[in-house]
Amino acid sequence: MASSRDIETTYSTAEFVEKLRRLADALEKGERFDIQIAGERIYVPVRARYTIEHERDADGEEIEFQITWDKA
Repeated sequence: MASSRDIETTYSTAEFVEKLRRLADALEKGERFDIQIAGERIYVPVRARYTIEHERDADGEEIEFQITWDKA
């Protein structure tokens, strides 16, 4: 059984753009998306759900691009 994990990684603009491009390419082709985060390879299945979240408070704003899926 996989252990719980909550990782946040900061990327340069160029790295972030490259990851978004690869994600968009995989989505357009109907293929799974593979990404490595903090040393672990993650395989995002085609059945994943994609959401965009916006949060605002007194300190600032945040946009989160979220990809979720159920374990198969």
